[in-house]
Amino acid sequence: MTVFQIGEAADLLGVSPDTMRRWVDAGRLAAGRDEHGRRVIDGVELAAFVRAQAAEPDGRSDESSARNRLRGIVTAVVKDTVMAQVDIQAGPFRLVSLMSREAVDELDLQVGSIAVAVIKSTTVVVERAPKGRH
Repeated sequence: MTVFQIGEAADLLGVSPDTMRRWVDAGRLAAGRDEHGRRVIDGVELAAFVRAQAAEPDGRSDESSARNRLRGIVTAVVKDTVMAQVDIQAGPFRLVSLMSREAVDELDLQVGSIAVAVIKSTTVVVERAPKGRH
């Protein structure tokens, strides 16, 4: 059984350890104790919690086949005459999108805007974390 210490779970979710502790204290997320008395969260419980958070309404259309959506803040926009690069910070993740300048202008994407990166991919590489790290 995989268990995560509060700090490890916080890193995975992109929140502070204090936020994780508040969620546990409020009963939103179950935690137990390890052999040293530290609070730990079962991996299955954490996965269910994350899945429930992701299922909350985000205003997206249910008419899309894309399931990978990351909401974040636009941190950079670089435009030339035809193309543009848009950087989005979504939690701990930096996403970079190359798109037409016309699309950036139509969406009025600017630094500080909230945007949703919708990712549709035919290939996703999954790697197992090194032993000793979750």
